Amino acid sequence: MTIALRYAAYSDVGCLREGNEDSGYAGRHLLAVADGMGGYAGGEVASSIAISSIRRLDTEHPRTDEMAERLQQAVEQANASLSRRIMEEPQLENMGTTLTAMLWSGSHVALIHIGDSRAYLLRGPRFEQITHDHTLVQTLVDEGKITEEEVATHPQRSLILRALDGKSPVDPDVSNSEAKVGDRYLLCSDGLSGVVSKKTIHETLTTEAEPRTAAKKLIELAIRGGGPDNITAVVADVVEAETGHEGPTTDFQVVGAADQRREGVDQGNDTPARRAQGLRSGGDTAEMDPIQDDPPRDTDSPHQALHNDRGDHEAQPTPGPAASEDEYRTRRWWPMVLVFVLIVALVAGVGYYFGRQYIDNQYYIGPSEDGRTVAIYRGIDTNIAGIELSEIHETTDIELDALDQGYRDSIENTIPLDNLDDADSRLEDMRENVGTNVTDTEGADNEESG
Repeated sequence: MTIALRYAAYSDVGCLREGNEDSGYAGRHLLAVADGMGGYAGGEVASSIAISSIRRLDTEHPRTDEMAERLQQAVEQANASLSRRIMEEPQLENMGTTLTAMLWSGSHVALIHIGDSRAYLLRGPRFEQITHDHTLVQTLVDEGKITEEEVATHPQRSLILRALDGKSPVDPDVSNSEAKVGDRYLLCSDGLSGVVSKKTIHETLTTEAEPRTAAKKLIELAIRGGGPDNITAVVADVVEAETGHEGPTTDFQVVGAADQRREGVDQGNDTPARRAQGLRSGGDTAEMDPIQDDPPRDTDSPHQALHNDRGDHEAQPTPGPAASEDEYRTRRWWPMVLVFVLIVALVAGVGYYFGRQYIDNQYYIGPSEDGRTVAIYRGIDTNIAGIELSEIHETTDIELDALDQGYRDSIENTIPLDNLDDADSRLEDMRENVGTNVTDTEGADNEESG
């Protein structure tokens, strides 16, 4: 029995990044994911060079006992290409990339891995991570200094200990294994594995029948989780090569920065690898379009349909990638803007509610609107933007002119009250003051008349 692969590759910029520094590749004999890092577009360059250097293996047919060695050589060449690029452009000296790749020959699989991009295997009920993260936090977990649960919140969880950077010797993990019909493999960047739990990844790979729907669903889950990083997923099923319905995939797929940049490979002008790099007949996958619930339209190939008929950018007189990307980012950002507006509105509403509650429980004594009597006001004696923050609660029969000068001055400046009971007490004092003033006035008048 001859086995082959049915696969799908997708990459998405995520919700917070300006550009996509991830790259991915899926072909008949090679699966790979690279997660670039570094400023000045360094991550895009690094991951593109890594994929462009290794993808030539998809057209070669090494013996099974040579597969791991050929992978190692390809990765070393990628690292050398990074080194030369840094010499040509010193501003790229901080660039680097992870790389996880699988080379296939029948049921024989060679796996090479450096960094924190991951490979998973689903075989029947068993689901496992088959790569080991080259990160500080994973080292701490291995040494028993922190738990798996503490990794997600560790301040140095993003620190990678090994990567392709063009400066350090290549030190990847390399292994060989045997695949079985029914196996499902997932290669992904940490934009997926760092956001979506292993349990959810397992459930998705188990329930989604096709590689394309599984990869698409995983990226959607990462976006729903906030999409803080670029997200790349390559899903491949091991199938019988002679399967008639939904058989093996034949077109290669390039995603992310490697598709957008098309970095050159250090090769001659007429080699199988160079010709493979120049192929443009279907299969190439650009950055993933916004995920929709509706099924894609029927096109010449399932892969093209899932990418909103974008197809080959060089062959179609359609709007350029920049226009599509601008429209895509606009659609991606508006939910975040809406959430921000809703939060601001909620804060404003809560502030207004409690502010109104406070104002409605404040009272003071002041002159009535006509200035003749004493009144009790509810609120604060001020206005904001022409809006008065108080209103008359009660107008009394106490005339201002009947009070002595000290009371009149206090009332003109308003007298704050603790509550309405305090108002009753103050008004009682004022009425007594009125009576005293009347008595004093009558006595003075009697003396003058005598």
